[in-house]
Amino acid sequence: MAIPLTNLQQCPSSFVPSLPPFSPSPSTGVSVGGPRRRCLTLVTCCVSYAQSSVENGTAGAAVVERNQIRLGLPSKGRMASDTLDLLKDCQLFVKQVNPRQYVAQIPQLPNTEVWFQRPKDIVRKLLSGDLDLGIVGLDTFSEYGQGDEDLIIVHDALNFGDCRLSLAIPKYGIFENINSLKELAQMPQWTEERPLRVATGFTYLGPKFMRDNGIKHFVFSTADGALEAAPAMGIADAILDLVSSGTTLKENNLKEIEGGVVLESQAVLVASRRALTERKGALETVHEILERLEAHLKADGQFTVVANMRGTNAEEVAERVLSQPSLSGLQGPTISPVYCKRDGKVSVEYYAIVICVPKKALYESVQQLRAVGGSGVLVSPLTYIFDEDTPRWSQLLGNLGL
Repeated sequence: MAIPLTNLQQCPSSFVPSLPPFSPSPSTGVSVGGPRRRCLTLVTCCVSYAQSSVENGTAGAAVVERNQIRLGLPSKGRMASDTLDLLKDCQLFVKQVNPRQYVAQIPQLPNTEVWFQRPKDIVRKLLSGDLDLGIVGLDTFSEYGQGDEDLIIVHDALNFGDCRLSLAIPKYGIFENINSLKELAQMPQWTEERPLRVATGFTYLGPKFMRDNGIKHFVFSTADGALEAAPAMGIADAILDLVSSGTTLKENNLKEIEGGVVLESQAVLVASRRALTERKGALETVHEILERLEAHLKADGQFTVVANMRGTNAEEVAERVLSQPSLSGLQGPTISPVYCKRDGKVSVEYYAIVICVPKKALYESVQQLRAVGGSGVLVSPLTYIFDEDTPRWSQLLGNLGL
């Protein structure tokens, strides 16, 4: 479909820098078709910006009237399956009548609809008022939310989807001895006529990161798919992409540099500020979701350890237990008498010790219990730890001014 010329003329000039043709050289490897490809890329970036402005243009609109709270969840991929697994672990079961449908229910939250969407569309629809809550990666939230004041992070660490948005450059050529963002910025090759070319899908976070770090001569081009090939093809000097293990970068002769991480990302629970303050039932629903999440995530990787120990009284047993560094538990050990009947009389010879220990310290804790007289040690995984109050709930109310 042809794009009207007027649409291109309305694009902000800052998004279309004037770039003279690059001279082919061994360091850049630019072919004769390079300038044409760049022009198309820049037009794509410009049009994308215009579309984004239109899509997000309703951000200031009033809350749409409806009775149901709408929760947006990722529709495909690892993020989608991990999100459903987390909710299931929190006893929130997403019921989808037909796997082809984009709408589902959570019986435990009867006033809530689930809408399966692409992560970037979840953020856009939070801004437009079509969704009230959502689970996305922090990278997606930051890129498409663009700092909008109506968007608020309810829970910032859901413990899956870990990655980082990072700048990567070739290991060879003029970049062989470049190991930091500062060194990259000081390279004499980058000028107004020949800026540093970066291929990315993050056209908001990328330029912002460069400006925040005082880098003047750069240009970003939009690209999807295998960005790692762009430097080898000569169409970019660097890439800005999500990195998990870094293996793909290494296999394509690319390297991360010191100071080049734009964002550490993982899954987050986000919401529309207007929906939380204006939509009936939204705040109560968020409170319940938040409590379930916090209780499960706090218990994740924790074990309950129970042992019996001989002692003259609870205080004497407690003193022995607390002499060991790994036996303090969350707030201290729980010690209670074990009653037994001997010769027709009820007596106390043992005390039961109950502590909570992290998985990484489990074996060490058992050994320490044995060392102070513990026996019959029982170990079981924890499912939930409900605190007296949920810290993130208090933070949320403060952020909302409530």
